[in-house]
Amino acid sequence: MAHEQEKEAAARASLKFVKDGQIVGVGTGSTAAFFIDLLGQEVKKGLRIQTIPTSDRSGEQAASLGIPLTTFEEHPEIDVTVDGADEVDEQLRLIKGGGGALLHEKIVGSATKQYVIIVDSSKRVPVLGKFALPVEVIKFAQPVVAKKIQALGAKVELRRDAKGNPFLTDEHNHILDCRFGEIRNPEALARTLSDMPGIVEHGLFIGMANVVLIANGSQVVELTRKG
Repeated sequence: MAHEQEKEAAARASLKFVKDGQIVGVGTGSTAAFFIDLLGQEVKKGLRIQTIPTSDRSGEQAASLGIPLTTFEEHPEIDVTVDGADEVDEQLRLIKGGGGALLHEKIVGSATKQYVIIVDSSKRVPVLGKFALPVEVIKFAQPVVAKKIQALGAKVELRRDAKGNPFLTDEHNHILDCRFGEIRNPEALARTLSDMPGIVEHGLFIGMANVVLIANGSQVVELTRKG
C-alpha cells in the first residue's frame, strides 16, 4: 500500500511537466497508470493535449478517460513523455519492460524532447540488475538468442502469460527475462545485446531519462541527468 501511494505521489508530481498544447507520450505499467488517471482529470478541467501511448493497454485507458490520442504519422516528435521504470540508478540509467512494452517505450522515449520517469522508492538501486532484464525477441530466434544470453552469464526465462502461454508483446514478439545479477557495465551489455541478431529491443534505457521523480513516503525527490 505504501508503494502504491508513492506511485501516485510521483505521478502527481510529474503533471508540472505537462503543458497546454503539447504532444505527450504516456507510459505503460502500474505507475504510469496513475499518471494516465491524473492526466484524464486535467483534460476534464480543460487541459488541451494529444497523447501517444506506449502500449495498447495504455491507449485503451487513455481513451476511456477522454484523453485525445494521436500517432507518429501526425506528430513525429513528442514534447514530454511520462513513464515508469523497474529500476533506476544514480546515473539515471534504467531497466524497463516489466509491463512488456519496452519496444514501444524506447521508440516513444527516443522521439521525446523531455523524458520524465516516475518511480516509487523501491525502484532506486545503487547498481542495476536485481530486476530481470527484459529482452524482446522474434519467435524464430528465441532459442538461439536465449543460448547466447546464457553464455553471457544470465539465467534466462521465457515470459509467460496468466494461462501459461508465451507472453506476446503488442508487436507479437516474445520476451526473455534475463537475470544477470549486478550489471556493472550497462553500456557494454546494451551494445552486446543490440548487436545480437534476433533481438528486437532490450530493457536497458541509457542516456534517455532527463528527469526521474522518486517518491519516498510523502516526499518526491527530483533527479536530473547532467548534460
